[in-house]
Amino acid sequence: MKKTIAILGSTGSIGKTTFNIIKKNKKDFDVVLLSTNKNIKEILKQVNILNVNNIIISSKKHYLKVLKIKKYKKLKIYNNFNDFHKILKKKLDYCMCAITGLAGLEPTLSCIKHSKKIAIANKESIICAWNLIHKELNKNKTEFVPVDSEHFSIMSLIKNSYNEKIDKIYITASGGPFLNLPITKFKKISPTNAIKHPRWSMGKKISVDSATMMNKLFEVIEAKKIFNLNYSQLKILIHPKSYVHAIIKFKNGLTKMLIHDTDMSVPIFNSIYNNKSDYYGSKKLDFKLINDLDLSYVNKIKFPSIDLLKKIPNNSSLFETVLVSSNDVLVECFLSKMIKFTDINHNLKKILNLSEFKQLKKIYPKNLKQIIDIDKKVRLKTLSLCIK
Repeated sequence: MKKTIAILGSTGSIGKTTFNIIKKNKKDFDVVLLSTNKNIKEILKQVNILNVNNIIISSKKHYLKVLKIKKYKKLKIYNNFNDFHKILKKKLDYCMCAITGLAGLEPTLSCIKHSKKIAIANKESIICAWNLIHKELNKNKTEFVPVDSEHFSIMSLIKNSYNEKIDKIYITASGGPFLNLPITKFKKISPTNAIKHPRWSMGKKISVDSATMMNKLFEVIEAKKIFNLNYSQLKILIHPKSYVHAIIKFKNGLTKMLIHDTDMSVPIFNSIYNNKSDYYGSKKLDFKLINDLDLSYVNKIKFPSIDLLKKIPNNSSLFETVLVSSNDVLVECFLSKMIKFTDINHNLKKILNLSEFKQLKKIYPKNLKQIIDIDKKVRLKTLSLCIK
């Protein structure tokens, strides 16, 4: 029997990777729903390839544009994620949530009740609202799997292990495009250079986050929340080869590491097939890479964003939304050449130190509206720092 699938954010990097895995194994799947914000050309191409009957287009302008295309009159087109109940008459077998940014939070929360298994590739949702997501997962008995290569690796390594047996978890980072660039040249870094990741093919925003190492700070916060750990148990290691994705040292003296090629299709494929199928792109073990792993600690002078972790409270709070939303605006401003590369961390520290936001460290996220309201305030405040 075919697995029923939905891909939210099917035209983005993770969405396309998921789509391509399913395309290579068409006989196994029935893709019920795809979504995009405004990439009409790509989503309609996907519709034709997999004979999809339902799509959601978030942008009102682009939604209305597609409605006028006579060729697609049989296709059911929606503009709102609240329409899940109209599209999904019974629970999906698998839903990939790959909408970037906080825009992905509401669809993620909405889709949990409609899916037996949900894969989340949205850092912001987990960082800002893990307690809300976790509550919905339990309430609807929905299985969760993280598909960031690091978190998928951690989950694979700690299966059947108790958290109190974990000494340290090491999350690896490639170091991005500026690992070996002298710090004196950081002020002259251009957006064009910042989005040229040496190992991964990603969107512009996440590529900049990788260049500042903010991406790894986010991944530490994610791991803390998903696996119910203390920040003291999590460390970041620079690993330019991106072959090892997580290392776990247990208190019993054993240390495990998980290796796979620099390809997001590996964790996504295994999240779909429950680690029980032969991966079509499997390669031989690279002994040359294993013999030269080249692991080291992060240079915090060059990548000061890592130290921002000290400002994050141990318990879930609305302060995490301040971090995510402010960084989001700052990256947009850098890509628009409104600020310098080094201004991203400088301005982020300013925002995090404002008393009106520091008090949010004591406020537990209770609902989606709280997070959306804080997001709007932080975005306006951050933008005001960038406008000269």
